[in-house]
Amino acid sequence: MLLAAPQSPGDRIPNRPKVAGTLRLRARRRTKDAGVSEQALEWPVARTAIIICDMWDTHTCGMSAQRVALMAPRMNQVVSVARSLGVMIIHAPSDTMKFYEGTPWRERMRNASRAASAFPIINRCPRIPEEERDFPIDDSAGGCDDPIVKPETGPPYPWTREHPAIDIVGFDGVSESGQEIYNFCKQEGIDKIVLMGVHTNICILNRGFGARQMTRLGFEVVLTRDLTDSMYDPRTRPFVSHARGTELVIEHIERMWCPSILSEDLTQVVPGSAEGDAARTLKGTGR
Repeated sequence: MLLAAPQSPGDRIPNRPKVAGTLRLRARRRTKDAGVSEQALEWPVARTAIIICDMWDTHTCGMSAQRVALMAPRMNQVVSVARSLGVMIIHAPSDTMKFYEGTPWRERMRNASRAASAFPIINRCPRIPEEERDFPIDDSAGGCDDPIVKPETGPPYPWTREHPAIDIVGFDGVSESGQEIYNFCKQEGIDKIVLMGVHTNICILNRGFGARQMTRLGFEVVLTRDLTDSMYDPRTRPFVSHARGTELVIEHIERMWCPSILSEDLTQVVPGSAEGDAARTLKGTGR
């Protein structure tokens, strides 16, 4: 009924209420000179969005699909708590927008008015030459670690939606477009982005809503390092385990693009920060 009602763009679907509360994120960074360091970031929930990248229901690579299936329930638990704290949740399962057509979550993102940006927002941001030269793993063949790797045939792909273990509810949004996500964030006063999902070395970096473009657009960005996975085959350079290959990509991101955090930092706010104006008023009157 909401979708059938003729309303102006931006007013058709209600958006998330802005509430008090501050996340304290233990952000890990790396530099060539100083090595590893950790800094506490305090992000208001009202200005924070989690973007869930390409957590599809299946994949062309069987091992990748298996790891996503294991990760999805854990991710859903974290996202559910963050949502309840007031964080905006944006689901970005690329190539599956037809599945969500006409839903309030899809319309919410489409309805945001176009926002001006310092440069054109593109759908894919490839590695810069410096990054390509120093990239820690060889994923030139795609990175699938199946025992027998099937040739990549391109679209149509087998995925049709986000993994069903991840809930899309309430004031959530669904989009695969960097421009749409940028529009929505500007409209809603969101300037802080938490990325999670797959794959660390490809979509987390390359997508139009990924780490490269969002940092260039001026957003503060962090990667959730315990809720991500790479496309890496241990039969290729540097010939380490799949888990270590993912860690190497995370370390690369910490050096070049943005810090990383652990998901537990998204499940609580700074004590007292969520009380809001009404609670502070009552305290001020002694009631």
